[in-house]
Amino acid sequence: MPPIRERKHSYVVPCSSEFRDAITVLADTRGVNVADIARSVMLVVPTETIQACPDPGEPPAGDREAVVLKSGPSEGKPWRRKPRLQVRLPKGYAVADIRRALGLALAMDLGDVAVTLEDGRSPRARDRLREARSDMDRLRGALTALAYSPIERGVETYADALYVLGFHPHARPSQDDIKARFRVLATIYHPDAMFGDTDRMSQLNDAIAFLRRRAA
Repeated sequence: MPPIRERKHSYVVPCSSEFRDAITVLADTRGVNVADIARSVMLVVPTETIQACPDPGEPPAGDREAVVLKSGPSEGKPWRRKPRLQVRLPKGYAVADIRRALGLALAMDLGDVAVTLEDGRSPRARDRLREARSDMDRLRGALTALAYSPIERGVETYADALYVLGFHPHARPSQDDIKARFRVLATIYHPDAMFGDTDRMSQLNDAIAFLRRRAA
């Protein structure tokens, strides 16, 4: 039985650096994020089929990445940790099943696995289609409600740029924070994305260009 869908949850998915890099490249190539790939596989492939796939597994003992701790007593110190992917999905999934779904996506992209969809007239297929449409409608409504309104006169001030990027007008985000926020919003507003918006994407580019000039 599929997991009960609740509020979004941030999953940390330990995996080998090779697997992490491969799925990240796949996501970038398709103009989506890693969670989109996992969600798509889980939507069209039955849970029992995913669970029957091999788990790509956690990284081997010598596979570690170096990071700098950003908070706590050891803030600023380097730390070697397991390579990982971080994805936001509804609560209730097992980390191993998320890895399996991502591994299945890689196998499909390489042509090693083919997925045959059910006849759309079957009750199960109709239920999945209705669920997908309902999820899409809710997502579209939430995005419409949360999306910023483009500034008619364009981005002219620091406060304008912060507004477009979704920061508080009195915020002082770092360049790393700005770049991270831009990447997230660009995956939403890029014209080739599912909910792409040319006007918002154009103003998003203007906003980050303004902040880069200011920081220079």
